[in-house]
Amino acid sequence: MAAAFRFGSNVEAPHLDSVTPLAALPNGEFQVQGKALGVYEGHLPTVTIGDVPARLALSRTSRLSVRVPEGSITGDLVVRSHGSTSNPLPVRVAVPMADNLHPVANPAVDAQGNVYATLSGPRNQKTPVSIFRIDRDFQVRPFVRDLMNPTGLAFDAEGYLYASSRAEGIVYRISPTGAMAVYAEGMGVATGIAFDNDGNLFVGDRSGTIFKIDRERQIFVYATLEPSVAAYHLTVSTNGTLFVTAPTTSSRDHVYTINRNGEVDTFYTGLGRPQGSAFDTDSNFYVAASLNGQRGIVRITPRREASLIVSGNSIVGFCFLEDGCAAIATNNALYHVELGIEGQLLPSINS
Repeated sequence: MAAAFRFGSNVEAPHLDSVTPLAALPNGEFQVQGKALGVYEGHLPTVTIGDVPARLALSRTSRLSVRVPEGSITGDLVVRSHGSTSNPLPVRVAVPMADNLHPVANPAVDAQGNVYATLSGPRNQKTPVSIFRIDRDFQVRPFVRDLMNPTGLAFDAEGYLYASSRAEGIVYRISPTGAMAVYAEGMGVATGIAFDNDGNLFVGDRSGTIFKIDRERQIFVYATLEPSVAAYHLTVSTNGTLFVTAPTTSSRDHVYTINRNGEVDTFYTGLGRPQGSAFDTDSNFYVAASLNGQRGIVRITPRREASLIVSGNSIVGFCFLEDGCAAIATNNALYHVELGIEGQLLPSINS
């Protein structure tokens, strides 16, 4: 056991009790609870994550806010003060998978574990590549070109990728080789998309409509919501309930649920700009959002208890991968992080 005092002195050494949240992106923050963490003789404590120095955003006797530096990786967080070193606590840090992207919603993962993300671009402007595939070894490959403003991504049970175009109001069906065909038109400002276990595709028109497209491509107005300033984001639970986020300018946005009869209810209120979402195998709901002023990924339990599990700025979406990992999308990059959480397979992949 580490000595409570520095040799030859009655000055208490720093001690760490806990670190939250579970993980962070570079420039996200860890909250450290402990003892003897404040200023000593005019000097702030120093913090390292692994061997990389980290910057303090807050220093109090029992609490530190530690900003995760660029270039750091998963390792031990250690505090040093007045010649003493704290006990180490392990922290998990996301690492880059791909940059120079422009995701505006969840990435998508296929049955082989390849991740797909968009280069969405300004409205009504095409980018040289619309969708990239990031292989399991993090090799980034162009997958789709000439798709205007791709937004939502989802796979069906046959391994075809679907992408919405918010500029055209079209949902495209994309083969495993990248060949693209129109699947549905007239979807308004088409943004989030998701499949249920029956093969129905739901499409969010951010101007206020949720469409349902059945397996025969018949289109129905499934529900109506308040318009969104950004995009609707859709996720389907295992019992067929559709979860929808629709970010506005409010700091207390809602997560909506829509049952199989198209009836709308509110699951949770109090998030800032909620966007992409997913479930784990214990039916916890995860959403990219701000909670109490902290941006990242928020976990909401079935009892509707919310907590931040990943800290990071500009997160717009994510998807669970195998082995407890996740791919996290910011507005210009994709990150990989080990969370130790088993994600619920998408209904299309689970069919």
